[in-house]
Amino acid sequence: EPSCLSAIKDDWLSLKASTPLDIRRRLAAKSFLAEDFIDRHWDDHPNRPTFSTTAREPGRPRPSPESPSDTMILHAHCHQKALWGDQTSARALRRLPGAAVGVLDSGCCGMAGSFGYAEHRYDLSMKIGNLTLFPAVREAPDATICAPGTSCRHQIKDATGVRALHPIEVLAARLSS
Repeated sequence: EPSCLSAIKDDWLSLKASTPLDIRRRLAAKSFLAEDFIDRHWDDHPNRPTFSTTAREPGRPRPSPESPSDTMILHAHCHQKALWGDQTSARALRRLPGAAVGVLDSGCCGMAGSFGYAEHRYDLSMKIGNLTLFPAVREAPDATICAPGTSCRHQIKDATGVRALHPIEVLAARLSS
């Protein structure tokens, strides 16, 4: 989860804590998203995974975890965008045969952590998502929507009815048996 990772890599290092700073720095340096790990070690691993070359058949209902599309749209979490970028998530998805991955320049989904969960901020949260993200999801009915952030996936589902997938779900669905 990008927000948890940012807490380790950023917030935890500036807190007054009983764990010595050098240990926190070492742990932070060894913490990363699953797709970062895959991207970082792809060329070094002796047993490369093989992925199926086709995703779902065109014309079938919207992509699902069991049948993702070759066309993917990635919405990166705000913490991810601000601190380390969306490149490794996009590169991990682009390793799939036939994958066409677009990265949205979408700003925040509107959740902003717990911001969007508050009833009195719900309308504002939806307005934020409607600036770019929700229209992009609605305009791509044949695309698999990918979002590493839990709150982003939740917001996308609530606003559009589309289940966004974590990039790892897409990679797992396409692994050859």
